[in-house]
Amino acid sequence: LNNSHYFKAPGTFEDLHRLVHGYLGEGCKMGEGWLLTAEMLELIHSGTPNIVCAQPFGCLPNHIVGKGMVRRLKDDYPDSNIVAIDYDPSATKINQENRIKLMLANGKAMAKRRAAQEAAKEAQAAKEPVTV
Repeated sequence: LNNSHYFKAPGTFEDLHRLVHGYLGEGCKMGEGWLLTAEMLELIHSGTPNIVCAQPFGCLPNHIVGKGMVRRLKDDYPDSNIVAIDYDPSATKINQENRIKLMLANGKAMAKRRAAQEAAKEAQAAKEPVTV
């Protein structure tokens, strides 16, 4: 992966561990513990703000950590677009697909807003006189 032009190798364990400081304590052992939050932070920091957090088989501890940290991450990174999807026997396929479609639509709208903001900044910068 290190030589790929299309994919990025995941961070080291130490890198992930550093990312989660200030979010969860090291003693968090629920679900994937602090690793789930660290992986979401790694994706956000690498320029991948659209994240599907697939939560398997009604794992209550994973739901507590995963869903519990999504709000905090969205608050700290307003451009992030994170959705938690339950994959267990009680979850309907149509609900899962609809939630992913909604997340994608939200991501497209956010990208469009960012592009418009950047264009407005560039237009404003072009209007300002250059001082030397």
